[in-house]
Amino acid sequence: MIFFNIRYSTSTIRNSVMLCLSMVTALSMAQQQSQKSFSHVNSSYDEQSPFISPDGKVMYWTVANHPDNAGGKKDPGDIWYSVWTGEEWSLPLHGGKLINNTAYNSVIGFSHDGERMFLTGHYAHNNALATTQGIAVSIKNDNGWSEPENIHIPYFLNRSVSTQGFLSTTVEAFVFSADSYSTIGAEDLYVSLLQSGKWSEPKNLGKKINTVNQEFSPSMSSDGQYLFFASNGRKGYGSFDIYYSTRLDDTWTNWSDPVNMGANINSEGRELYYRTYPIDRFALFTSTHNSDGYGDIRFYRPPDDLQDSLIQLRPDTIVKMVEIVRDKPIKGDEKMFRVYGKVTTLKTALPLRATLTFHSDTTYSVVAAPDGKYSIKVPSVNEYSIRVEASGFVGTFEKLDVRTYEMKSLEMNYSLQPIEIGATVNLKSVLFQQSTFNLLPESNDELDLVVSFLNINPKVEIQLSGHTDNRGNPEHNVNLSQKRVERVKAYLVSKGISAKRITGKGYGGGKPIAANDTEETRRLNRRVEFTIVKD
Repeated sequence: MIFFNIRYSTSTIRNSVMLCLSMVTALSMAQQQSQKSFSHVNSSYDEQSPFISPDGKVMYWTVANHPDNAGGKKDPGDIWYSVWTGEEWSLPLHGGKLINNTAYNSVIGFSHDGERMFLTGHYAHNNALATTQGIAVSIKNDNGWSEPENIHIPYFLNRSVSTQGFLSTTVEAFVFSADSYSTIGAEDLYVSLLQSGKWSEPKNLGKKINTVNQEFSPSMSSDGQYLFFASNGRKGYGSFDIYYSTRLDDTWTNWSDPVNMGANINSEGRELYYRTYPIDRFALFTSTHNSDGYGDIRFYRPPDDLQDSLIQLRPDTIVKMVEIVRDKPIKGDEKMFRVYGKVTTLKTALPLRATLTFHSDTTYSVVAAPDGKYSIKVPSVNEYSIRVEASGFVGTFEKLDVRTYEMKSLEMNYSLQPIEIGATVNLKSVLFQQSTFNLLPESNDELDLVVSFLNINPKVEIQLSGHTDNRGNPEHNVNLSQKRVERVKAYLVSKGISAKRITGKGYGGGKPIAANDTEETRRLNRRVEFTIVKD
């Protein structure tokens, strides 16, 4: 049998697998894995839909048009697997005839104990191609996996060649892409829910998620709050990009605006099948960018200090997002991006001679002219933290993603508040892990600006105020906002600011600055502010 252009005998493969199994340890894969550990996995064929078993020992994925597939080179996809050795994934093995037929086969989920494996498609006996569509389940036994049993989903229809999906036994939901009865575009995303032991009729996730083009390869976070999916119906880095959206209620049709996952994940190629493994703090996805063949499996691990999730770009973090269109080769002069604008005073709109600092891996600074105008060129491949500071004024902070080669410039104007009693500053980039008072690391930049402001103005005293939206228990919201205020104060004190200069109070949802009827306006109400009480 040929495995990715390398010939091995049956006995060699068996011995290799036994050796791999004996080498599996309890070490966290997050400490061991890197892209190099996938060197045996990726090939000249199309690797799709990677899924790791709950015990972390076996990875399953789909390979399209491999000569050893059940249907040979014309087969749209069979399930293959590899074993984690403690250092890398072993040589691939075909998943066998029971879980593969001449249709498209892929793993979409596991039970918590790893004893049940869920699969796309319906199976017929004797490896025949089933004429019906849906999902199936296979049971682990002494010989591997049993013959799949078909699962009935009423009114399940998919006119596409394949069903790409993700089944969560935690939230008892199956999300999938299909060209079905109520499809808006070519393929839409749907959900079917397990209710009283039966799967519900599929529901379209709605126009906030689905476009007139294609949405593919959905998955969910472990708590069912975040939806990850690929789309070619939005302006992105390439053909298909990975996006995420927050589920706002239990209707499964109310979602936040999808957010592009950014250049750490997306490229000018095709990215699909983003799946998170939060316990080990990494994600898998596939990409055609610089691949061995068509699609390769990619490993992504966020920075060690990222505590919340695998989402790098959050809606609250990037306050000015540049449209990203990259469809031609990059040339030298195209790697620079011009930012220009004017700095004025908030009350009088008079020009202000402020210092603007753009920081990524390198720091770039510019001082506004006497008329308040500034212009600076920075590399167009980074996300920048921007600080705007002037003597006698409260500085401001925001983040800018300029990873684009088509847009050449961007105007950004600033108005600074004078230092005076009653001046209030909204700390827009101070963020917390959801439903907790744990500060996210991306909050540090803006909090450090507050530290700098207090150091430069040693007589200033401030009052912190914490706010939530109006959802949930009001008493809980007040307590949570108070703890968040205390956490921000603790950070400032840890940086050398006297605790006597900082007071604070949590108000819960009692002081909204916007309506609470949409997620966009509720987000404005979830904030931490400081007010100058002594200057």
